[in-house]
Amino acid sequence: MQTFNFDKPINRFDTDSVRWNKYNRDVIPLWVADMDFASPPCIIRALKDRMNHEIFGYTHAPEGLKEDIVDYLASHYNWHIESDWIVFVPSLVSSLYSLAINVTHPKAHILTLQPVYHHILNAAKNSGRDYTEIPLSQDNQRLALNSESILSYAKSNSEMLFFCNPHNPGGTVYKFDEISEIARICEQKDLIICSDEIHCGMVYPGKQHIPIASVSEDAANRTITLMSINKTFNIPGTGLAWLVCKNIALRQKASKDFGTIIPDPQIFSYIATKAALKNGEPWRQAMMEYLITNYELLSSAITKMPRLHLYTMEASFLAWISCQDLKEDNPSQLFLQNGVAMQPGSMFHQPDHVRLNIATPKVYLEEALKRMRKAVSSKDKLLNY
Repeated sequence: MQTFNFDKPINRFDTDSVRWNKYNRDVIPLWVADMDFASPPCIIRALKDRMNHEIFGYTHAPEGLKEDIVDYLASHYNWHIESDWIVFVPSLVSSLYSLAINVTHPKAHILTLQPVYHHILNAAKNSGRDYTEIPLSQDNQRLALNSESILSYAKSNSEMLFFCNPHNPGGTVYKFDEISEIARICEQKDLIICSDEIHCGMVYPGKQHIPIASVSEDAANRTITLMSINKTFNIPGTGLAWLVCKNIALRQKASKDFGTIIPDPQIFSYIATKAALKNGEPWRQAMMEYLITNYELLSSAITKMPRLHLYTMEASFLAWISCQDLKEDNPSQLFLQNGVAMQPGSMFHQPDHVRLNIATPKVYLEEALKRMRKAVSSKDKLLNY
């Protein structure tokens, strides 16, 4: 049986890492959403094998890659699609921006979520369309989109809903009845659904990812699903994304400018993705077991920190933490002053929150939690003075 060492610290300094180069070396950077784990050996081998050919010319998708994705989606999510519904894209993020423009009318209104991944917010904002952020409902520290809220915030010219499942930053995995009701309301309001599902490969035990496009025939025909295994297998620097859309007219709109303004994917992204799909499952399962123990470590530590509240993590390695009781204008700065860098909640339009990346060896996470306790304790003393 193959084993993987996720406890091993790997020095990421001097590797042009966005995360590790931003701050001084005495800061533990747990902000940007990539992992501190070595990528799966099967991917490293595949990239090395391709490197040995020594020519890296223009490329196209490997034969059978779409069929591999079809099989993967059927196996993992019981979602049965056809290969023609898949369009490869170099970046999920760039697709968010292009879709907001290419599939809606210039006078359209777009609905998005609050909080949500900042590129979704910015895609709506930068589209030139009118847009509204729908506040998510909270039930026992679990964030979710209330379907009735869509009705409340929709306008007569609303054309698209930006959805995110599993949710970033909240970590929610939507249940079948929740997903179905959202799809039903979108049918009622005739909304295109753009669903960011990039974190679907990291769902915790007892939960199941359900693509919103899979819940009904109507949902399949009004949904553009954005997917990638970049996060799951820690290959964002050489990864690939794709969209799935059954509706051919909608798919053609969604594909506008691909290969021109939006470049084609490059050779190593195809190689890495194909290797992960074919041989990466043992690594993924081992990585998930490690993430679960890190989540338990985080959850236990947060319960001992007055004034912090952890939202329920049902997927992914991104923890969303409320710091409202700290009474800090910028809580991320307080933690940074104590040697831990987290994503400021202001990026998600909730400045009294922070997002913490737990995809790191325990030696880093444990030290970060000690520093967080120190920061909270010092603030607690001031508030109680």
